[in-house]
Amino acid sequence: MATRVGVLSKKSYGLKDEAISHSHDSMNSVDLVSATDHHDEIPTVDYSLLFSDDHVERANALEHLGKACQEFGFFYLVNGVAEGVVEGALKGISDFFDLTKQEERSEYLKKSSKDRIRWGLRSHAGENREFLKVVVHPQYHCPSKPANFRDAIGEYYKRFREVELGLAKAISKILGYEEPYIAKEFELEAGFDVSAMNLYPPSFHSKGSIGVPDHTDPGLFVSLIQDVNGGLQVLSHNGKWISVNIPRNAIFINLGDHLEILTNGKYKSHIHRVILDNNEVKRISMATLHGPSLDAFVAPAPGFVDESHPPAYRGVTYKESLEFNGYDEIDVQSSIGQLRISI
Repeated sequence: MATRVGVLSKKSYGLKDEAISHSHDSMNSVDLVSATDHHDEIPTVDYSLLFSDDHVERANALEHLGKACQEFGFFYLVNGVAEGVVEGALKGISDFFDLTKQEERSEYLKKSSKDRIRWGLRSHAGENREFLKVVVHPQYHCPSKPANFRDAIGEYYKRFREVELGLAKAISKILGYEEPYIAKEFELEAGFDVSAMNLYPPSFHSKGSIGVPDHTDPGLFVSLIQDVNGGLQVLSHNGKWISVNIPRNAIFINLGDHLEILTNGKYKSHIHRVILDNNEVKRISMATLHGPSLDAFVAPAPGFVDESHPPAYRGVTYKESLEFNGYDEIDVQSSIGQLRISI
């Protein structure tokens, strides 16, 4: 991944009250000793091998991906997007937050439930975070300033879009279907993809506090890139928190709620959280939620339902699932709890 972008002083990160969202929830300190730092427990999938001309090599890679999806629900992906493209995107995000004025960025404060670009600030429990959310598909939306930003994010998304569709093919094949199966069921040609770009300034206190509580994400899967590791933890099948330390040249993938629904729970959308660290440098990250079309109706597929395995989730359109609890589409909040059927 890219090297550290730079150091900010407390003073250089001024927050205007009218742009800040304050959380009144109590944020509990976390026993970080209980969280393992063994990042080698997270499997690594080589994207290039999933489409190798060597049949044995490809079969082994597909089997490895299947185990990563079923036994973990998350993995590091390598050889999917060129390192220079990833670094270009992270540099573009850094420039957006550094080179534009806050007044310019505040143009993208929430205006309506149909926003396709949204900016804001969050401040709670010692955490300051500035974010920008943009809908990148089916239509590409992005601020035009600074000059390199729109192109850098567009180039990254263009390259990762190919990976998204490739992973959908590979997972379909692993599940016993034809390669186009997931793309067809999720109507990925019109898939609703949202990128959330975050700036975390240096954190001088609140080490071990929860920045983002335990949650899952909607969609097919989430892809994450960042310039400095720290903060993100995922919950393993055996109930152990694993710190995510993305290797250089890798992208972190976490399966989403709607793949869990489609497979009737065979693949799980795994719980993750963000823990506040005492970072001396700012941290840039971009999480992209790759989802079905807003009009796609997602329910457990017939191949995963029988007398022993009745439907565990009720089917709704992706748009309906995103709007549960009064959220907007661009918020891309999980609603899998409301969709589970008590058996």
